[in-house]
This record gives sequence, C-alpha cells and structure tokens, in this order.
Amino acid sequence: MNSLNKKMELNVDILIVGSGVAGLYCALNLDKELNVLLVSKGELSENNTYLAQGGIATARNVEDIPLHIEDTLKAGQYENDREAVACLVGESIDNINKLIELQVPFDSNKDGLSYTKEGAHCNNRIVHVKDKTGQYLWESLMNHVKKLDNVKLMEHTCLVDLIVKGNTCYGGILRKEEDQINVYAKSVVLATGGIGGIFKDSTNQRTLTGDSLALAFKHHIEVMNLEYIQFHPTGLYDNNYYGRRFLISEAVRGEGGKLLNQKGERFVDELLPRDVVTKVIREEILKSNIPYVFLDISFLPRDFIIGRFPMIYEKCVQIGIDITKDPMLVIPSQHYHMGGIKVDTDSKTSMKQLYAVGETSCTGIHGKNRLASNSLLEGLVFSKRCAQTINQNYKDIEIVKIPISLDNIDICYFQYENKQLLKKEIQRRSPDLHDELFDNR
Repeated sequence: MNSLNKKMELNVDILIVGSGVAGLYCALNLDKELNVLLVSKGELSENNTYLAQGGIATARNVEDIPLHIEDTLKAGQYENDREAVACLVGESIDNINKLIELQVPFDSNKDGLSYTKEGAHCNNRIVHVKDKTGQYLWESLMNHVKKLDNVKLMEHTCLVDLIVKGNTCYGGILRKEEDQINVYAKSVVLATGGIGGIFKDSTNQRTLTGDSLALAFKHHIEVMNLEYIQFHPTGLYDNNYYGRRFLISEAVRGEGGKLLNQKGERFVDELLPRDVVTKVIREEILKSNIPYVFLDISFLPRDFIIGRFPMIYEKCVQIGIDITKDPMLVIPSQHYHMGGIKVDTDSKTSMKQLYAVGETSCTGIHGKNRLASNSLLEGLVFSKRCAQTINQNYKDIEIVKIPISLDNIDICYFQYENKQLLKKEIQRRSPDLHDELFDNR
C-alpha cells in the first residue's frame, strides 16, 4: 500500500486532465480570467501528440471540404456521425490558420503550405513538419500555455476519481507522489488519450491505459464504440523490443513507399484505408509464417529520404537499418481508439459539468476506422469547441464542495484494476481480440 503523506484541497475554475494537443489547445482557448489547473499522468511531453509523425489533415479550401468529408466517411465505413464530421472538416482551415499564428513551423514551398497525401485521401491535404509534426505542434502549444498566468501545470499527477454527486461532476481526486489533492472545479475536462498501454504491440505511450474510460464505467457515464480499435499497418518490427512500437508514418507510403512480401513482391495498394492494409499484411504474415513484411523507400533520392523523414531514418539506423539502402521491417500495431466517452459536438459528456476531448472522447467522427491524420485535427477542433462552451457557461456555475471519503489510494493497484476493467469490457465487445494482444503486466 502506498502510504499517504498529506491530503490537500484546491479550488480551481477548470481542471484539465491531460497534456496532449486536446488538453493544451483547450487551455489556450479558455477565457483568461478562468483559473485553470492542467495535470499530466507522467511527464508533460508523455503523450501521443508528441509522438505523432505524419501531420494534420485539413481541407485545402472550400471546394475540398465535401471531398474531405467523403474521404472521412468512406474510411469510417459510413458509420460516422455526419454532424461531427461536418464540424471537423468545416472548421479545419480556421484551426490550421490559428496554428500558423501560434508559429507552428509547417513545411512550405513557394506556393505556401506543403501538403502531402496519406492513405484513403483523394487529395494532398496533410500539413506537416518533416516527420515530427506532433513534437513541433506540442512544443508550440506548450510554449504558449506556459505564458498564461491563469494556467498552472502539474506533472506526475494521476486522476484517481471524479468528485460526483448525482449526475454532476464537481471536480477530481488527484494523487501526486504521496499526496492526495482533492480539486473542486466548475468543470472538468478529460483529455487523457487512448488505450494503447493495455496492448502488447502499440504505438502509444505506455501511460495511456484508458483511466478516464474506467472512471466512466464506474460512474455510469455513457461510452460509445469501444469495440472500434485501429491497428496501424506499419509499426517498426524489432525482435528485441518490448514496450512501445515505433511508428513508421503513413506519410512514408504517401510519398511512394512500397509494401513487399518475403519474395520482394508488392501485395497491396499501400494507400488503401488502414484497416484494409492491416488485414492484408496480417494475411501475408500468416501465409509466410514470418512475423513482419517489408516497407521500402530506398528507391527515392537519399537526400529526400533523410530530409523528409529524419526521425525515422535515425531510429532505423539505431537498429542497424539504413532506409536509403534497405527496406524496413514492419508489423501492424494498435494505434488508435475510435471509441471512448460519448460526447456531443461541444464535447459534453452525459454527466453535467464534465467534458471529454481528444482520443478519450467519442464524437463518432471516425466511424469504424479513422482516416489518416484526422486525429490531431479532432484534438484541435473539439477542444476549441469545448473551451467555447465552457466560456459561455462558467459564470452560472458555482464551485461546490462535496464530502470525500476516498483516502490512502494504492496507485499501483488502482492502475492494475483500471486495466483489468477495460480489458474485460473491450474483450466482451470484441471477441476477435485475443488475450495475446494485451499487455499482461
């Protein structure tokens, strides 16, 4: 049992849990008179935003909006929420322009932004910063958040429960090292990311274990589409690697990379939707009885490869592969959760004064399968809408202190219990996901 050192109370206007794109962008769009506490389970940079490589999808212009909408619906097998998709795409250009104002250094050319193409997109519409888009995006947002006098940042701080009475959220219970902090707030924003930490092979940070979903089960908060779990076709295969799989960005195939079998033959259209490519790769792996296939871009100019994909190049060199000469070894890996806590287009959950944004939420925009590079866009669009909704309503809400009996929380057991709860629920809804897919630690 982790012993409790001290117990504290804290009053804030808004509690944001999570330090990825959704949490940071929400903080930036809140009224500056609001007192905001933003917490992170691990290091502030320990989130999937920081890892994102490919870029951010955006309609290029008004004419491209219906095309981007159709690509999103098609990738999601038309099980998407059409209103949410219209919000996502319709507000994409304004949010990209805002990022430019925030000095995100997107790659450009003489005509303006440099757009690339990724799987299942009919047009080149992905803005990017080499193959480190997420890192540059996160650093820019964090730099601006740190300049805000009304926002306090706290890392290595775990949300262990919500403060709830009836169907209203009045704050959250945090554990920081050996201290318990009971935070009372007018509104709570959950931005805790996905569920990759419970899978054996995942491109996600290991700290992302679906804690918010576990709390949703506990407090009977509506969830949606939990069974819709996306596997990325190209995680880097490393036989000695245990932990997070390094992602080989969709952009590699967007720039012409070819998937090859053990005979050196192409076996799939590389730019089909992720779920289709993943299925074909798995079939090829079963057929050959070798746990990987090859992804080759060595036929492209060396300077282009190193300039466009410096992080991927460096990572592969570390494990003995020069991608300017040889193919990469890749394997499908859990990458994204299309399901989550059910929210409307203003990011409201079924519980009053509780919001969810980013991957922990589910607006229904992705349907059964997420279109490449729509994830960062989702984090931007709906966290801004969340902030705008809070801005309109916070003056009518009072901070209410609810008695709390929870004490002396064993963090290790809490996290283990959350994992088991989430595994059980996902396996119930997805019988095709076998135990070996999950991390049993």
